[in-house]
Amino acid sequence: MTIDLAMFANKFRRYCDQFDVAPPEISRKTGIPLDRLTALGEGKSEPTGDEVLILADFFKCDFKFFISNERLASFEQTEALFRMHGTALTREDRWAIQEFLFLCECQEFLLSNMSDVTRQLFTFRKSGTFYKQHGQDAAIALRRHLGYQFNEVSKDIYRDFRGIGIHVFRRKLGQSAISGLFVRHPVAGPCVLVNYSEDVFRQRFTAAHEAAHAILDDNADFVVSLSKWSKTDLSEVRAYTFASHLLMPPEFLKAIPDVAVWDQNKLVDWAVRLMVNAEPLAYALEDAGLITNQQVASLKDTKIPRDRKSDPELPDSLSPRTRIRKEQLLQRGLSGFYVGLCFDGYEKGVVSEGRLAEMLLVTEPEVTEIAELYGRRLAHAD
Repeated sequence: MTIDLAMFANKFRRYCDQFDVAPPEISRKTGIPLDRLTALGEGKSEPTGDEVLILADFFKCDFKFFISNERLASFEQTEALFRMHGTALTREDRWAIQEFLFLCECQEFLLSNMSDVTRQLFTFRKSGTFYKQHGQDAAIALRRHLGYQFNEVSKDIYRDFRGIGIHVFRRKLGQSAISGLFVRHPVAGPCVLVNYSEDVFRQRFTAAHEAAHAILDDNADFVVSLSKWSKTDLSEVRAYTFASHLLMPPEFLKAIPDVAVWDQNKLVDWAVRLMVNAEPLAYALEDAGLITNQQVASLKDTKIPRDRKSDPELPDSLSPRTRIRKEQLLQRGLSGFYVGLCFDGYEKGVVSEGRLAEMLLVTEPEVTEIAELYGRRLAHAD
């Protein structure tokens, strides 16, 4: 296949600009000679097959992206995203977002190539122009789709969203002003990143908020949600409404006894049960007509003790050492679900050990340590 040198060079240069990386650094990290990278960036030389693969691995994208006119990577989305939010994202955050999208691609590949994995895809058709109503109706429809009764709430919304075809990853970002983001990947589909730097209950709400963008903002290639957003932004209002009604359904709240006489201790108890922070719970209670605005003011700043906040992906049953290591992996986006899926793909022969290492963002020797951590085995293990 003949490669369009001008197209290849353009993509290479634009990726360098996106991630603020110059050919000398790429040369040091990839082993490709600097003069070769210069020639490739100027469109003066055709890359070898190995060079295409090495650069694709470096930039965490499908190698076919470099040699095809098809949209095989979220290139345009990230370029526009970084242009719009450039001052809010460090270079490290840009690479974190690129790795997140790479994980989404890997997850979609595995899910699509293993016949024993099923998903209950969910779509919602908006009716009317009232944005808050869209959020409410979508939350009701999704709860019904997932089979929840009026008196049930989800304990693991990450599992729920993955089950309906949304790729959800938590990843630590240096920029604390960003709660999360949604990207509609041309190959992987809807992808949600939650900033792991946030409080664990806030992460849960953010995941639901970003899932709302995936479900309801069908014309958006990406949405970045800030910790503080304008209440005049109807898309954000709709996403907040969806998250609130999904995690704290009004019919559930109305069945709680004696809400009108709650004190802060009672609020804490129910916030822990619902796995939300005090402020969104107080506003949800007011929205359901259960407490007054004055009561909201007295309850919304209540602090939930950190030791009462649980993470469904880091259960209390873990030993301290295992918990620390799994949390370190989770900060890079490697959830137990994703790691397990990768090893399932390896055991079924869908991916090689080398490809398994790439999918886990580690070197091949490090795969053994992760396998032991999750009780899995490699073919060459003793």
